[in-house]
Amino acid sequence: MPLLHLVLFVLLMEKGDSVCRLRGSPQPAELAQDGDLVIGGIFSFRTGQDYVINTFQTVPEVRKCKNFNFREFKFAQAVIFAVNEINNNPDMLPDFKLGYKIYDNCGTIDILRAALALASGVKGEVSHNNCTKTETVQAILGHSGSRPTIAFAPVVGRFQIPVVSHFATCACLSNRKEYPTFYRTIPSDYYQSRALAKLVKHFGWTWIGAIAVDNEYGLNGIAAFIQAAHEYGVCIEYSEAFSSSDPPDRLQRIVEIIKHGTSKVMMAFMSHREIKLLAKELYKQNITELQWVGSDAWITDHSLTDSEGHSILVGSLGFTVSKAKIPGLEEHLRQLHPSHFPDSQFVRDFWEDVFDCALNRSANTQKKPCSGSESLQNVKSTFTDVSELRFTHNVYKSVYAVAHALDNLIKCEGVKGLFSNGSCADTKHIQPWQVLQYLNTVNFTTEEGERVYFDSNGDSPARYELVNLQMANKGIMEGATVGIYDASLPESHQFIMNGIPVVWGNRLTEVPVSVCSDSCLPGTRKVLQKGKPVCCYDCVPCPADSIHCMKCPSMYWSNEQKDACIPKAIEFLAYDEILGTLLVLFSLLGVFLTMITTLVFFCHKETPLVRANNSELSFLLLFSLTLCFLCSLTFIGRPSEWSCMLRHTAFGITFVLCISCVLGKTIVVLMAFRATLPGSNVMKWFGPAQQKLSVLGFTLIQVLICILWLTINPPFPYKNLLLYKDKIILECALGSAVGFWAVLGYIGLLAMLCFILAFLARKLPDNFNEAKFITFSMLIFCAVWITFIPAYVSSPGKFTVAVEIFAILASSYGLLFCIFLPKCYIILFRPEQNTKKHIMGKTSHNDIHY
Repeated sequence: MPLLHLVLFVLLMEKGDSVCRLRGSPQPAELAQDGDLVIGGIFSFRTGQDYVINTFQTVPEVRKCKNFNFREFKFAQAVIFAVNEINNNPDMLPDFKLGYKIYDNCGTIDILRAALALASGVKGEVSHNNCTKTETVQAILGHSGSRPTIAFAPVVGRFQIPVVSHFATCACLSNRKEYPTFYRTIPSDYYQSRALAKLVKHFGWTWIGAIAVDNEYGLNGIAAFIQAAHEYGVCIEYSEAFSSSDPPDRLQRIVEIIKHGTSKVMMAFMSHREIKLLAKELYKQNITELQWVGSDAWITDHSLTDSEGHSILVGSLGFTVSKAKIPGLEEHLRQLHPSHFPDSQFVRDFWEDVFDCALNRSANTQKKPCSGSESLQNVKSTFTDVSELRFTHNVYKSVYAVAHALDNLIKCEGVKGLFSNGSCADTKHIQPWQVLQYLNTVNFTTEEGERVYFDSNGDSPARYELVNLQMANKGIMEGATVGIYDASLPESHQFIMNGIPVVWGNRLTEVPVSVCSDSCLPGTRKVLQKGKPVCCYDCVPCPADSIHCMKCPSMYWSNEQKDACIPKAIEFLAYDEILGTLLVLFSLLGVFLTMITTLVFFCHKETPLVRANNSELSFLLLFSLTLCFLCSLTFIGRPSEWSCMLRHTAFGITFVLCISCVLGKTIVVLMAFRATLPGSNVMKWFGPAQQKLSVLGFTLIQVLICILWLTINPPFPYKNLLLYKDKIILECALGSAVGFWAVLGYIGLLAMLCFILAFLARKLPDNFNEAKFITFSMLIFCAVWITFIPAYVSSPGKFTVAVEIFAILASSYGLLFCIFLPKCYIILFRPEQNTKKHIMGKTSHNDIHY
């Protein structure tokens, strides 16, 4: 392989010596433990390098890392803890012991050297005794950064060695052609970028600035964010990038851009190193009125509290992986002692820094010697703090993912293997490429119930917590979980706030506003500003016929100035308005007159006039007229579901009952005349029982029509927004127009039949022929309802209801007056005419004394 040739090429034989050494070989692994199967790890226990321009006039020196990174050291300890836990578990990797080799590097070049050492399996020194012995690892865990991972993952991939990262989130690493052996226990930045864009849209921030770290992680992440933001209608004022190793003037230029920008929300897709530098410089220049939105690389980094200017980051929002617990990890961390890793320079430096003392082997003579009794049991630091394990848990899952792959490989039996013809691997000579096959099928659940698996691109499921940086009582910034994001859920349910109060940047008590232009008021329209994004516009007054202006909601209308939407007036025929009150009074008057008439008839029920006019049908007719007057009241008031169904059905049934009674009385008159003819026995076919049954039968037909109407498509309350532009008419929609006209048609049919029969009987030779009065009443009834139809169709709004009520009252009054007023007049004022002789027509008018 070309890479092996490269490794061999850099071997230089020293004259007179049987040992060859790798030029520029990396330092020995900081933390190591032998094992049957070895897992490699690359972490940066130190961060921060001085900016140096190499002239290449001398041999370039390795740039030294300056600052401690306790989080990375905790990551390494999580690997050791997980390996020891697996080794003590008899159910995993039986008869095999896991080992580890963990390198501490901070520069990208150093990380490449470490990766090559882990991939080649060659020691720094090769002699004749160990020339054929290799120490190739089964997998490499790390790195935390996307840029170093992008650098070494393709190289390691040539050796088919799995690389499992806990923190490298660049979406570019999902490219299986470029990184065929890369896996990660953290979601891709593709999902984080879309989640951040949805977050920005959720709070209405349509005008933001974007800053990224100048590497693949930052540039890919911010590009995906900008693309998603544009989809949600968010505009980017500026997009800049820089790196912690850049010349200082580049940072100053970016600060000037932020200073003169108008956006109040800043999207920062960078690592903790860059955000510290940027916050420090902004704080120095008193640029503090920003709301920060951050990526997971810095949003939960506790070391921010120790940086200058960290206060301007309070209130920041960002997505990060979920918190988790690792039982026993805290005890493992607190038991750490330099004696456990005597060859680790970093452990010695770490110990001296924590306890401010000098170990015996240290060259530092300025500090007091360490007594040897120092212990981390009571030390409070970011290293021993396990209250918020996020990425450390990802490291823990990475170790277990590799262990499960090895365990499945070792326990392979028969023809259940993943290799050709279902074969299994030789457990005595396990190769990294074989581990790759089993990593693809890893699927297990942690003790906290989290499912761990990799998709076809080596990615993990995208689940995040939305954290808000808040200042805790102990003076450090802590991330409070204020929402969740799960990309596996439907679009509308992916992002959910949990109701916990959010602390906003710049000590604001409400959600900050960050827009290029304020929303245009009703009555104005947007005019884009030349050369600026679509979020920047001017608002100009709307012309009268503009189709581009913002329309008022359906329940509102524009005022005369066309600069505001005001609620439309709601209109319906109410009891408390003059028209409604008058109709109610006329309805109640009709009820009163009907009851007076009933009382008169009841008090004179034994008189010939009442008896001759079929008293039972008369009382039933008076009862139905009372219901007709009362049903008009159901048409007044605010329409509701029940009132809409009641008003039309009650009207239809009561009027059919009324007309049925009139029809029955008309038939009785005709039959009575026929019965007086010689040899006629017709009355036995239409006696009192038949009369009642006919009324019941005619009414039941109408009841069936109403039931069908209410069952199929009943009337319902309806807001008519089209009739008037400034009013909403509350009315009852008919539901089924066929049902409504069937009810009216049946009433009209009975009325016409009644009118025809009464007309035929109008000249019967009685002095008091009731058929004449029925004829007049039916004539009025038909005239009213014939004129009702065009008036009903053409009346606007509430007047439609008023016309219907008027028709009900007019026809009811017509029946009451035409049929019962003459009788009441005779009963009350002409009792001498209330005789059988006079009714039968045997007395002339001259014989009656008025």
